[in-house]
Amino acid sequence: MSDFAEFRADGRAALLSGRATHDVPMVEGASRWGAAAVLRPEGEVVARMTALATTAPAPGHWVHGGPNLHLTLRSLEPYRERIPEDDPLRRAYGDALAEAAEGLPPARVYLAGVSPHPGGVLVGAHPLDENLDILRKRFAHALESRGVRDLEHGRVRDRWYVSLVHFVAPLQNPEEIVQWCDTHADTDFGTAELPTAEIVQFTLTGTGIRVDCLERAAISPAAGL
Repeated sequence: MSDFAEFRADGRAALLSGRATHDVPMVEGASRWGAAAVLRPEGEVVARMTALATTAPAPGHWVHGGPNLHLTLRSLEPYRERIPEDDPLRRAYGDALAEAAEGLPPARVYLAGVSPHPGGVLVGAHPLDENLDILRKRFAHALESRGVRDLEHGRVRDRWYVSLVHFVAPLQNPEEIVQWCDTHADTDFGTAELPTAEIVQFTLTGTGIRVDCLERAAISPAAGL
């Protein structure tokens, strides 16, 4: 796992030096916010992250909470507004995810620490076992075996996180955002078990995003027995 202290320091420096970035509204074919494979934590950890996110000094930006909080396993394709049930790629994603999850115990992650980064604010997700990395590798192999190319192009995710805020306009208060992150840099949200992986689509609600499930795969050791 990459060092979050270094990541946090780099994020602080980026915001304080005026190097914040921001997303633009979703448009057909854009490289951001297309279908993705994700895992969503549940229970008290979600309630804690949601409650804290509502205090973020980020008016006009996307502040995430509840079922929209997620860890991204893999970005799959450019943005499409409509992905029908019989879409061949959607079916391939779902089949590959089910294959990857079969027989694998649920991953456990420790959620702690709030970090700024150029495009927003996130919570660090620290794996407590190897299952998340195993799932990532299996899913990549299952996609490749189906001839599916995704947006990651061999990228290896060595940092896991849950986004609380995405900037969607030029940042007007970088010092305030950094100070808020510093105040919560050591916040302990608790441990989450991730028993389900999903293929999801992101939908713009006007004030933020909604995460809609397209395909779901249970992660259970019993499935492979």
